[in-house]
Amino acid sequence: MKIEHVALYAKNPEAVRDFFETWLHGHSGSCYRNLKTGFRSYFVSFDDGARLEIMNRPGMTDLPNTPYCTGYSHVAFSLGSREAVDELTERLRKAGFEVLSGPRVTGDGYYESAVAAPEGIMIELAA
Repeated sequence: MKIEHVALYAKNPEAVRDFFETWLHGHSGSCYRNLKTGFRSYFVSFDDGARLEIMNRPGMTDLPNTPYCTGYSHVAFSLGSREAVDELTERLRKAGFEVLSGPRVTGDGYYESAVAAPEGIMIELAA
């Protein structure tokens, strides 16, 4: 069994999609639209087969985005090396994205950083 995809709602799905394409080398399909409900979504695919669905619909509830609450917390991307984590973290910082933690070695031995993507979506970059 494998996870088919993970989905998230976004106020500006195009900005979120662009982040994943630009910084994490995702590839987006065209926008799916349901004209009856106003729902729309993009699937962003990654080289290893993982997919992320970025969705929007009228009447969405805009809850505060806090890092430590119940529910899904973040999406983690393995970059393959500490150097790659350092380099991308610094590029994102220079581009104006907030670095939430790291790069650092965690208590369980991972080397990672956490960055806030558009709309405060937490992305973990791991070696």
